[in-house]
Amino acid sequence: MLNQDKAQFIFDRIKKFSTASEVEVIFSSNNSSLTRFANNTIHQNVAELNEAASIRVAFDGKTARATTNRFDDESLKRAVQSAESIAKVQEPNADLLPLASPAESRLDAPAPNRWFEQTAAITPADRAEAVGKIVSVAKKSGLTTAGIYSSSESAEAIINSKGLAVFHRQTSAEISITMLADDSSGWQKSNSPDVRNLDPVQLAEIAAHKTWESRNPQELPPGRYTVILEPAAVLDMVGFMFWDFGGMAILDQRSFLNNRIGTRLFGENITITDDVYHPLQSGPLYDGEGVGRKKITLVEKGVVKRVVHARSTAAKLSTSEYAGKIGEIASTGHGLPLPNEIGEIPLNIVFLTPGGEQTVDQMIAGTERGILVTRLWYIREVDPYEKMLTGMTRDGTFLVEGGKVRHGIRNFRFNQSIIEMLNSVEAMSHAARASGEESFDMVVPAMKVRGFNFTEVTKF
Repeated sequence: MLNQDKAQFIFDRIKKFSTASEVEVIFSSNNSSLTRFANNTIHQNVAELNEAASIRVAFDGKTARATTNRFDDESLKRAVQSAESIAKVQEPNADLLPLASPAESRLDAPAPNRWFEQTAAITPADRAEAVGKIVSVAKKSGLTTAGIYSSSESAEAIINSKGLAVFHRQTSAEISITMLADDSSGWQKSNSPDVRNLDPVQLAEIAAHKTWESRNPQELPPGRYTVILEPAAVLDMVGFMFWDFGGMAILDQRSFLNNRIGTRLFGENITITDDVYHPLQSGPLYDGEGVGRKKITLVEKGVVKRVVHARSTAAKLSTSEYAGKIGEIASTGHGLPLPNEIGEIPLNIVFLTPGGEQTVDQMIAGTERGILVTRLWYIREVDPYEKMLTGMTRDGTFLVEGGKVRHGIRNFRFNQSIIEMLNSVEAMSHAARASGEESFDMVVPAMKVRGFNFTEVTKF
């Protein structure tokens, strides 16, 4: 695996091979393994170890990047020459900034530990043992199960010719389980840098319970219902809006926040931060240029407060018509590796919940008639400015009546605005790290939402 000394040694060789005035290298190293199971048996086990150096050169307002996964002198020379050749044929970019300085990599808080020996030490036998326990739950319940158990350790570094040098390493373990019966299914997924936070038996038992409880699903008419969205369903919905919380999206007039920053867009119980230092978060503490990430309050009591910025976007916005309208304009450490046309995105989303959080069971008990949703899938954006999404429920959808879960129901297709949804939240649970299928992991609560719009019944 890559370490700081190895990365610096390779960078020093790369720099000698380059004639560019500025050189930046992003190093990545990943050792990942995955055990896949279906029909109550393991059918695939794969492992991959890969290291790469992505070399960016810059001179005369021009920049380009080339990547190699071979670190011998000849391969590094070829990658450097390729990057320089591409850069030379580019048009000069007046907005291209000098490389980030070491001072810009400074962190606002001590770096949390995201590398755990127990996770790094996971073997194929360990994963097989866990899958065996999952299969045992399935067989005991008369069900068939499928899913994955993956584990990895990764390291990355950014070093540039101005003296900036940052390094991050972390581990990850993830379990995803689907339980299947003839006419029903249940699902659970969990991910953490620390494998001790994962309980495969508990996940399997919850998925099995959902499968049995949703047997013989009944059909309800489409319409607007009170819904209780479990955290996975919440994050897969709200994940569609965070690409708009970037300065470049504002500049390009493609954000649903254009002309809305500083206004109350959501309910007063909605506060959202981007907090890379949060103990339940993961990922590096710096962005694609090595700039230290800052904790940012994106939404406070329903009011959109700020968006995140890369260095170049902040420079453009500070001289634009938005100066003075969107809060402090400075790099927040959220840029992607250059060159890129996307801009920036907050990737460490944390929902802050007010006092008086409710458990999902308490939300159910307080609901006279509604729908409990385990997860959503096949989500697509219909209206970018109103953030209208369409998609379907899946793997555990239930009628709640008289404060109790009554029976499974056939899945619905929905057409729902995220803005409207976050204005209609009646209750939230304590926020927890959650995993879905349509978005990145977040720290989010379960939500009870009134008037969620189901437009038709699916055939499964």
